[in-house]
Amino acid sequence: MRHSSVRGEGATAQAAGDDIPGGGADAPGVVPAPRGGSRAARRAAARQRPTRRGRRRVLRWVSSVLSLLILGTAAAGYLYYRHLNGSIQTDALNLGETKLGGSKPNAFGQTPLNILLIGSDARNDAENQALGGATDTFDGPPLADVQMLLHLSADRSNMSVVSMPRDTMLMMPKCTEPGGKVHPASKGLVQTNESIQRGGPGCTVAAWSELTKIPIDHFMMIDFKGVVRMADAIGGVPVCVEQNVHSRTRDGKGSGLKLPKGENIIQGEVALQWLRTRYGFEDGTDIGRTHAQHQYMNSMAREFRKNAKLTNPVKLNSLAQAAIQAMVVDTGLNKIDKLYDLSMELKKVPPGRITMTTMPWVYSTKPGMDGRVEPMAGEAEDLFRMVREDIALDGKGSGTPAGGASPSPGASGAPSTPSQQPTTAPTTAPAAAPAKIVVSVRNSTGGKDGAQVRVKNRANDVAALLAAKGFTKAGADTQTGAEDTTVVRFATDAQAADAAAVATALGLPAASVQKSDQVAGIVLFVGKDWRTGDAPAAPPPAPTVAPTSAHALNGDNDKACMQIQPGFTW
Repeated sequence: MRHSSVRGEGATAQAAGDDIPGGGADAPGVVPAPRGGSRAARRAAARQRPTRRGRRRVLRWVSSVLSLLILGTAAAGYLYYRHLNGSIQTDALNLGETKLGGSKPNAFGQTPLNILLIGSDARNDAENQALGGATDTFDGPPLADVQMLLHLSADRSNMSVVSMPRDTMLMMPKCTEPGGKVHPASKGLVQTNESIQRGGPGCTVAAWSELTKIPIDHFMMIDFKGVVRMADAIGGVPVCVEQNVHSRTRDGKGSGLKLPKGENIIQGEVALQWLRTRYGFEDGTDIGRTHAQHQYMNSMAREFRKNAKLTNPVKLNSLAQAAIQAMVVDTGLNKIDKLYDLSMELKKVPPGRITMTTMPWVYSTKPGMDGRVEPMAGEAEDLFRMVREDIALDGKGSGTPAGGASPSPGASGAPSTPSQQPTTAPTTAPAAAPAKIVVSVRNSTGGKDGAQVRVKNRANDVAALLAAKGFTKAGADTQTGAEDTTVVRFATDAQAADAAAVATALGLPAASVQKSDQVAGIVLFVGKDWRTGDAPAAPPPAPTVAPTSAHALNGDNDKACMQIQPGFTW
């Protein structure tokens, strides 16, 4: 069942948070489409700008949709807006202590790419404030209400997107702003959307790096400016609901979204309503909102690929200016040329190989955290591991080197793409001789959950093993730890090469070497994976398809339809 374009004309098209009262009860701009009419005719039914505003938190919208649109626009209109280079806003990539050093090439010299996409609710200028929100939130601290990690496979055959619900509770890492201001590591769980208040998007990147151990190469942060024009530029986005839906509670809360059953083409502020709706979708939580955002993103990607309107240079220039002014990126994406190169890489993936997922989660049982969620033990790590190991989430595997991926630096004919730019300064000093490297060994074999007792004398045994390999200054530490996997941590950049030498001698992966402000020198934490023997236990085989708890949605799935929460139909 298909319906007309919806833009929110003269109705409750508030660009506000979903849980705030306001708005009326009429369907926003729903005009029945003539039977047999074309999509173009349906889209032509709504041409006026929406006139109503809402009153509270703007949008829980999908930053990744806008990021992909920006990148696609860059590819199409590169020659029209090179002059916008000076308008690109940048910020530091990673403010944390753990620097994973960027994605590494595979055996074929192909390098994957990880981009954190952030949707900020900042209302620090007139244009963002005009989109909605209570006046007491203007110029207040922003929240990173949308966080999605986009993983582009090394061979460019597939793309994975992992969303983290905004209500996820995490331990926050120490973050240091470029000016020197330090935000200490949290002593308790903090809601993930507050990470941006700890120095900027670089602390959100640091929180993801700490949790997932995935090297993040870039970030793109989007606020609200230009979102309506950008959604309108492609003529609307088809979405689907299983029943008539009206997101409005008896006490006036809700987004105000009102759509008839079936497919609707939405644009303007109605698109914003869709992206922030929680009351009315699935169980009325942020999780349902995330699933609606995935449907919108996939649909928008399909529409963008087939939409011819964006070849118009005037529209391209206007759209590009709105996009650039609404975006902050890391310094590795500070030129239009770099955005263009990145867009060319993203375009290699067909929609049918794009997989949208949500981090597996469970409701927190801790006091005072009703309605908050935490990463699901086991299955969240399985999803993160698939991304780390460049395993396609759709279970279809990867392509071959002939599939068109760009080789890594040093390979024959390697182009200079953003994925190949180092995210941290390379280590120039070589490692010292093993006999000169001081290593403290801590017994951490009980694991993070404390379910097992630490193995007696394990630190002494591993220190002796290191000594036999030439690290004669290795010794057991009286302090203990709690780690599931064995890691080597170091305190300063000058110790990085020496720490890597320790890991190499023990056969540990590069990701096990981490910079940390919690140690004074080089410390080997012997984890639960190394309770016996001369080497850590081999990890179990990696999953070959995303866990069902990740609610995977394929980019080619144009039949997806949102389940409606009881009590929100009309």
